[in-house]
Amino acid sequence: MLCVIKEVKKQMCSDAVFNPFVVAQRQFDRVADLLELDEATRALLREPMREYHVSIPVRMDDGRVKVFRGFRCQHNDALGPSKGGIRFHPQETVDTIRALSMWMTWKCAVVGIPLGGAKGGVICDPHDLSAREQEGICRGWVRQLAKVVGPLADVPAPDVMTNAEHMLWMLDEYEAIHGGRFPGFITGKPVGMGGSLGRTEATGYGLIFTVREALKEMGMDIAETTASVQGFGNVAQYAVELYQMMGGKVTAISCWDQVACTPFAYRKTAGVDLGELRGVTDRFGGIDQEKAAALGYEPIPGEKWLEQDVDILIPAAMENQITAEAVGRISGRVKLIAEGANGPTAPEADPLLVERGIVNIPDFLANAGGVTCSYFEQVQSNMNFYWPRDEVLGRLDTKMTDAFLAVSELARRRNLSLRDAAYVIAVDRVAKASKDRGWV
Repeated sequence: MLCVIKEVKKQMCSDAVFNPFVVAQRQFDRVADLLELDEATRALLREPMREYHVSIPVRMDDGRVKVFRGFRCQHNDALGPSKGGIRFHPQETVDTIRALSMWMTWKCAVVGIPLGGAKGGVICDPHDLSAREQEGICRGWVRQLAKVVGPLADVPAPDVMTNAEHMLWMLDEYEAIHGGRFPGFITGKPVGMGGSLGRTEATGYGLIFTVREALKEMGMDIAETTASVQGFGNVAQYAVELYQMMGGKVTAISCWDQVACTPFAYRKTAGVDLGELRGVTDRFGGIDQEKAAALGYEPIPGEKWLEQDVDILIPAAMENQITAEAVGRISGRVKLIAEGANGPTAPEADPLLVERGIVNIPDFLANAGGVTCSYFEQVQSNMNFYWPRDEVLGRLDTKMTDAFLAVSELARRRNLSLRDAAYVIAVDRVAKASKDRGWV
């Protein structure tokens, strides 16, 4: 609990200078100018179309009732039903949810899947909750929102500190309320209960598919590159897995230390052994310091992951990590950044990266593998027919590769950064869909 209190204080201080929704709006405004969007379209796309704030009463294990605050923002559904995760986090804010719902809209649009953007969250810390208490939050969230979510309207999925078990509790509650079987209501379910093979790996694998394509265009052999990774959760672990399968070498990984309440990093110049690190990692991605040291990993300050002498940086943890100040600490060897996290690069850092010739694959393209495979799961659930893992990952590779190549081609043709090119494609698709529907 002390760790949570310290992090809350830290977040309160950072919120004074960083608001993810302001960042998302600034990014949109820049692209709206590039596309010369009219005022009505700007006003429509700059804010969520709908948002819900709910109170979730849960009887705790000690008999008292505690009320949790929850959110669901539906940014835009011009292209199809809203899609987006639900996260459990003690510092969750509605502005974070607003920003993530907007980024989900662009993420779905840039990879060409017929879905809109949404996001949900509950202010809570699963570390301090029993399984029964977490189940109460899941079912309570669905009870509050059952009329505005569903397979044809808004499809949730796992996000930060939520998992397949949470999704199944939510599905069960939704089906109990509506009196039927609706496996397409939610994605990220356990395999065998409507979940898709390949979904667990999808975000990390999708990221590396874009890294592979970027390196090809840069004339670099992935098998001769090295990388440093921030984070060791689901995205980071599977990104490292596929990157190493392709011959790359990861020399540093950072994670959040639950005991010290600080970021911590581990370095091994010979290369990280993913299997052994997973063996000393908890379910939240925290690496045991003593056990890692015994395996030969050198402990270094958490922020040092950014300063490693590598070819590729993969921020796959928190937002606002690559600031203007941080750009100056990046090694001159770094040629590529692949954003596994949402919003890890501050807007003022982007032009500095361009000046240094560092290619940056933007978050809503690089980490779109998760929502793409969620879409595959949604399709499979709705038709009650499931594909083998190789087919899922093959389809994912095709989608991610096609999306990257389209963004890269536009960037070259119009002399744009990859982020601006991805935004132009995504925002233009959503704006046209909104106009075609007669909304603006």
